[in-house]
Amino acid sequence: QVQLVESGGGGVQTGGSLRVSCEVSGATLGDSAMGWFRQAPGKDRDGVSCITNPGGITGYSHFVKGRATISSDMAKNTAYLEMNDLNAEDTAVYYCAIGTTCNTGAMQFWGKGILVTVSS
Repeated sequence: QVQLVESGGGGVQTGGSLRVSCEVSGATLGDSAMGWFRQAPGKDRDGVSCITNPGGITGYSHFVKGRATISSDMAKNTAYLEMNDLNAEDTAVYYCAIGTTCNTGAMQFWGKGILVTVSS
């Protein structure tokens, strides 16, 4: 059974930084695509970033490019999303997902999500 558990969310001040983690069990990050998505209140879910292994190829959405870094620790089977210079528009529930490619439709398993709140 594949399970993804997000952690590291919470409140952060405008301009601050945050790292969210996604621990995976039942699947191997080393040969999967891991994506981060977010859904702000009243809005659709958006793709934030994705990393494809093997190879560690990364991609970022335009609204976080230059402010975010996605990474994965194969030994811990855990993926991370670090974001800097946060603003109110980054407030959302963040989800991790794992699948065969970085296309949203190829994501097969999802975490339950974790809330990130950015306030001044």
